[in-house]
Amino acid sequence: MLKAQDIAQMIDHSLLKPELSRTDVKQGCATAAQYKTASVCVRPCDLELAAELLTGTPVLPTTVIGFPHGAHTTETKLQEAEQAVASGAKELDMVLNIGRLITGLWDEVYRDIAAVVQTAHRGQAAVKVIFENCFLDHARIIKACQLAEAAGADFVKTSTGFGTGGATLDDLRLMRLHCSEAVRVKAAGGVRTLDAALAVRAAGAVRFGATATEAIMEEALQREAEGILQEIQDSPDNTLG
Repeated sequence: MLKAQDIAQMIDHSLLKPELSRTDVKQGCATAAQYKTASVCVRPCDLELAAELLTGTPVLPTTVIGFPHGAHTTETKLQEAEQAVASGAKELDMVLNIGRLITGLWDEVYRDIAAVVQTAHRGQAAVKVIFENCFLDHARIIKACQLAEAAGADFVKTSTGFGTGGATLDDLRLMRLHCSEAVRVKAAGGVRTLDAALAVRAAGAVRFGATATEAIMEEALQREAEGILQEIQDSPDNTLG
């Protein structure tokens, strides 16, 4: 039977809003540690604090690269990645160059991803490549999957959560179909309930970004206690929760 901890291990607890205070970051890390989420994804300026607060817990410190538009130069992204790894990041969520992808400059997009991946992997950190699917047609999502995998990415991710739209089940299915099993899929944007978490899990995602971690986990724990926490079947429906 599905356990609440299985849901917790899908969650990258998100602390990326620009208005978050240092107290908010501390409270967010405490929430993630309480529920033993997979990771906490913080702004780069909060990474050292998060790494310190999460020491001794199973929760991975994570930060973002080229966020949220992906338009940083590759050199800037490399500097961000190097500093992040040195500051304790175990995973990096990088935004690919959205404009270059839309333009069809495949080699440039590939080199941008590969440079960050190589730097991260030298530091034993995983890389999630963010596509921002709300700006992409299916052909470009498929191409982004191919480029990310060829560049050595560990995950492909739907969205930043700051675009015009977030994860959809159709996009998750498409991404799962066009990546090998070596590349995992992450949903971001719109996963606010346990039912939504179960839906993205059924569609092939193994991680999702969430700010509603406490609500999701309390519902999961309640259903587990009642013996009714269970997997759902994927369906043609494209709505989350």
